[in-house]
Amino acid sequence: MRITIKIKRQESREAEPYFQILVWDCDESTTVATLLREINAAVINDTSGEPVNEIAWECSCLQKKCGACAMVINGLPRLACDTKIGEIKSNRIIIEPLKKFPVVRDLIVDRSVLRENLLAIHNWLEREAVVNKKNTDLAYDASRCLQCGCCLEVCPNFTADDSFFSAAAFVPASRILSELPKRKKYEIVTEYKKHIYDGCGKSLSCHNICPAGIDVERKLSNSNSVAIWKRFFSKE
Repeated sequence: MRITIKIKRQESREAEPYFQILVWDCDESTTVATLLREINAAVINDTSGEPVNEIAWECSCLQKKCGACAMVINGLPRLACDTKIGEIKSNRIIIEPLKKFPVVRDLIVDRSVLRENLLAIHNWLEREAVVNKKNTDLAYDASRCLQCGCCLEVCPNFTADDSFFSAAAFVPASRILSELPKRKKYEIVTEYKKHIYDGCGKSLSCHNICPAGIDVERKLSNSNSVAIWKRFFSKE
């Protein structure tokens, strides 16, 4: 099939963004990641006759395991490696970088704020976790978070320079809260309330957008229950 591709380009952090349009032939089974690789390997011009210079984008595993290739495809945040042309159901494809993060170049954005946010809420274990039948499934599901940023793209409350950390923080936090010994939970409750609970509007726009299929609503419910509603914990 022949498709028209409109790609948002930006040469550097300081440069003005612009759109470049080109025409390409591909199969419906072709992923957007494969499409970008094929375009970069070719010597072609866009519809205005200008050369299509190498498109900057990120990828690693190309198997929906790392989250590096997250971008906006026809208005929705998706992983390029997991988005087939046939699934888009259009012969016109618009590819843009995630809009909630600073653009480094073309489709590459600076998502370092995700790591900074996890550090801010003390989202790490200092000793062996307490694992039991009750929290095993919850912890495993939360551990599948790719930190891709797709959930933040659709969140009406998140901006990269704000104090609200959104689903990319409360999903991993639900794992830590489920595995920490009861008395240790107190240490992250204050930061959780400040950076997650107080800023979340409970719109759950993040619920169905997760590429990993994580039950985001369940994670929010669980972490809120442990961090906010259950004030008292018995000592070990």
